[in-house]
Amino acid sequence: MRAWVGRVSLPETTSPDRVELPGSRGEHFLQCALETSDRATRFYSDQVLDHLNPAMAEFVGRMEMAFISTADADGECDSSLRAGPAGFLRVIDSRTLVYPEYRGNGVMASLGNIMENPHVGMLMVDFADDLIGLHVNGRARIAPVEEFAVEDEAESGVGGKDAGAGGAGSAGKKVERWVVVEVQEAYIHCRKHIPRMVPVDRVRHWGTDDVKRKGGDFFGVKADKMSGAGE
Repeated sequence: MRAWVGRVSLPETTSPDRVELPGSRGEHFLQCALETSDRATRFYSDQVLDHLNPAMAEFVGRMEMAFISTADADGECDSSLRAGPAGFLRVIDSRTLVYPEYRGNGVMASLGNIMENPHVGMLMVDFADDLIGLHVNGRARIAPVEEFAVEDEAESGVGGKDAGAGGAGSAGKKVERWVVVEVQEAYIHCRKHIPRMVPVDRVRHWGTDDVKRKGGDFFGVKADKMSGAGE
C-alpha cells in the first residue's frame, strides 16, 4: 500500500454540491483512498457537534482529568495532562469551557504553543464507570485569573512537562491563570478499547516542590546527562 508521510499536497475532496464535513482535508483524503467514507460520514452525522450538549456538559463537569494536545506555529506537537477534583474543568456555556493553570516547573509548553497556535484538542475519559470518552477540539486563549471566579482556592491540579500543580492543604497553590477553549468540535470516543480502572485512595501532594514526591529522576535522564551516557 502506498505510504503517505509528512506534509503532502492534497487534492480537493469536496465538491460544490457536497455538504461541508467536519475534520481535515487529510482525513477526508484517506477516507476516500481507504474506502471508509460511508462509515466516516455516518459518524460525522450521528456523533459530531460544534458545541457541548447537556450530556456532554455534565460529563465534563465530573471529570477529574483531561489530556491536552497543542502544537506550535510549525505544527510541532505536545501532549499533557491536567487533573483536579471534579469541577476543575468548567463549562461556561455550550460553546465555552475553561480549565485552570497552576504553578508548574516553568516550561510553559502548552501555553507557549497556544500563544503561537490557538488550536487545542482535549480528551476526557471515564475509566471507572461509563468507560467512555469525549473529544473537544477548539481554539484556546490564555486568560488572567481575575476573569473567572476561583470558587475554591484549595482546588488542585497536576500535569506533565509544563503543567502546574495547585492543591489542597497547606501546600496548595492558587490558580494563576485560565485556558479558555472555544468549542468547535465535540464527539464521543468509543468504549471498545478503554480499560476499566478502579479508583483507590491515595495521598496527593498537590503543589509540592519536593523532588522525590514529584517523581524524582524516574526515567534516569538527569543521571544519564551527568554521566555522559548517550553521547
